[in-house]
Amino acid sequence: MKFGPVPLNEALGAILAHSLQGASGKIAKGTELARADLADLAAAGHSELTVARLEAGDMHEDAAAAALANALVPDPEEQGIRISGAGTGRVNLYAVQAGLVRLDRARLDAFNAVDPMITIATVPDCHRADAGGMLATIKVISYAVPEAAVQRACTGAAGAIKVALPVFSSATLIETRVSNDTPSDKGRAAMAGRLHRMGIPLSDRIVVPHREAELAAAISDAAGDLVLILTGSATSDVMDVAPQAVRLAGGEVTSFGMPVDPGNLLFLGMHQGRPVIGLPGCARSPALNGADWVLERVICGIPVTAQDIAAMGVGGLLKEIPTRPMPRRDAEG
Repeated sequence: MKFGPVPLNEALGAILAHSLQGASGKIAKGTELARADLADLAAAGHSELTVARLEAGDMHEDAAAAALANALVPDPEEQGIRISGAGTGRVNLYAVQAGLVRLDRARLDAFNAVDPMITIATVPDCHRADAGGMLATIKVISYAVPEAAVQRACTGAAGAIKVALPVFSSATLIETRVSNDTPSDKGRAAMAGRLHRMGIPLSDRIVVPHREAELAAAISDAAGDLVLILTGSATSDVMDVAPQAVRLAGGEVTSFGMPVDPGNLLFLGMHQGRPVIGLPGCARSPALNGADWVLERVICGIPVTAQDIAAMGVGGLLKEIPTRPMPRRDAEG
């Protein structure tokens, strides 16, 4: 691509690099200059224009962006992605429905390393996407790029971004109470909101005494494909009431605790092929906490191992929740 100033009378068919005011109105940058445009600019007193002109082997920015997007998302339906039209060298990728974004970092890094004029910016890996939410933007920075560079960027890019969709259709939340009083429905409302945005309904409310036997029976009777436990008293040990109730019901506890704050007191388990998530008390708030990261992965069928949870510690110091009974700063000695 040739770029630079040229006399106005030599700019026919070139791409205007900077927006200019003509005699009858503004002519936007990126415009392929026609005779009428040149006459309008001349009438406004312009004699020299900064333009871009494609050379042999170049691709226009819009054609390049569209080709790059189609290489990254060769199967939009399978990848759960909608590709926008191209404009000003940009194509956006959107989620078709709610899910979790999965990225192949190595492929995306390779894509961005081909040519500084060829770029993709994405949301983070495992980011929760709402239906219609933007996932990535592909931008060709210059007005044209070599077709050979586009082809190199396209090579191996397929499938580098996709949306993992929910694999469960229902969930049961079991709450425990430590007195005869029914707990506030604040926690249920917060969890219902989290599940609703992923398209999953909650079954009828279940509240049982904070005792192993009653909780175990509720786990066994739970109707949902996913079982959530929100205890009236914090689960502070792997042998505490809720984990023990999972075992008593014939299930297993696969992980306890996580290096995310708020969200430390979370545990994972399985019962008759269904995931069980023991929620930390901070799940009563709709604010982001460690339980969100685990819940969203489980909902979308992404395995969550103890190693996965351990890796959440870097970046796991989340925004303080003001209503939390014991804010971090106040707990410092």
